[in-house]
Amino acid sequence: MSIFQIRQKSSGAVLWTGSADDEQTALDAMAREAGYRDFSALPDTLRASGIEAAKLDLIS
Repeated sequence: MSIFQIRQKSSGAVLWTGSADDEQTALDAMAREAGYRDFSALPDTLRASGIEAAKLDLIS
């Protein structure tokens, strides 16, 4: 698993940070925590504004 951070592109707001196997799983996890079935169930206006998932794996 990797650590992902989901941000809204227009504002830079962090929407979710957590562990997931891949980007799509991270997007689905973010949506479920917001009360939706998965990422595709989010309102079109939110998805259209641009959401990006960044892998944050850091080696110390």
